[in-house]
Amino acid sequence: MTTPLLQSEIPGFPCRRGKVRDVYDLGDRLVIVATDRISAFDWVLPTGIPDKGRILTQLSLFWFDFLKVPHHLLGTDVGAMAPPFAAQAKTLQGRSMLVKKAAVVPFECVVRGYLAGSGWKEYRKQSTVCGIPLPAGLQECQQLPKAIFTPSTKAETGHDENISFEQMSAATEPKLANELRDRSLDVYQRASLYAESRGIILADTKFEWGQLPDGSLILIDEVLTPDSSRFWPKDSYQPGKNPPSFDKQFVRDWLETTTWDKNSSPPALPGDVVEKTRAKYVEAFEKLTGKKFI
Repeated sequence: MTTPLLQSEIPGFPCRRGKVRDVYDLGDRLVIVATDRISAFDWVLPTGIPDKGRILTQLSLFWFDFLKVPHHLLGTDVGAMAPPFAAQAKTLQGRSMLVKKAAVVPFECVVRGYLAGSGWKEYRKQSTVCGIPLPAGLQECQQLPKAIFTPSTKAETGHDENISFEQMSAATEPKLANELRDRSLDVYQRASLYAESRGIILADTKFEWGQLPDGSLILIDEVLTPDSSRFWPKDSYQPGKNPPSFDKQFVRDWLETTTWDKNSSPPALPGDVVEKTRAKYVEAFEKLTGKKFI
């Protein structure tokens, strides 16, 4: 395996670092570099997953092309971004995107097609998900009668907070809220049908949208990757059971076996957890795109 890239260093440009991505400001455009950092329980771990940033970027590129919706991508040629990026082309190629600048809509646009995660926890208590009433008697991980839009706030630190569509509408323009909901549901529906044809269930996902100066919405950040979505293998799916997912579940499971208190610096990951996690990301990429990851 290659050595994981935990942090990029490009001189001469302001940089904002997220949990996974380093975002460089070029003035009228941005360069997003997907590193190999991995987070769990709201902590960035000291161990990276080799090639993870390349996988996330290549999968996002696949979806941008497949979905045919307005998006922020301008190009991926590192040599054309700026000389300091070109000087590190060997490191940055395949994990970097030149994108349009957009005003980020301050909500995570979450779409759920199955009853899992925090949605399942809420449903067990009050038969709702994010305040949306659901039929009685549903099982964990069961497909919902129809996909639902459940936005959340975008927290700078800690957890995002689920909110109702009505709360979102009150915090922004109702017209914008309706468009965010309708477009997010449309993208989810089309992507889930495609993913199922490739043997993968798209249980839920979150989208980020941005607004251009003319007010038009474009899809930004990553899209439909194992970091932003819950993917399950179709051949082993069974309602009532929590299926294995194509993401960092190996990491979460291992951390739960340690003495880490989730309030201090997390421990380094052992090699076998790193290898298994990388293999899941690669498997998701290859199943969805039909291409070999190289």
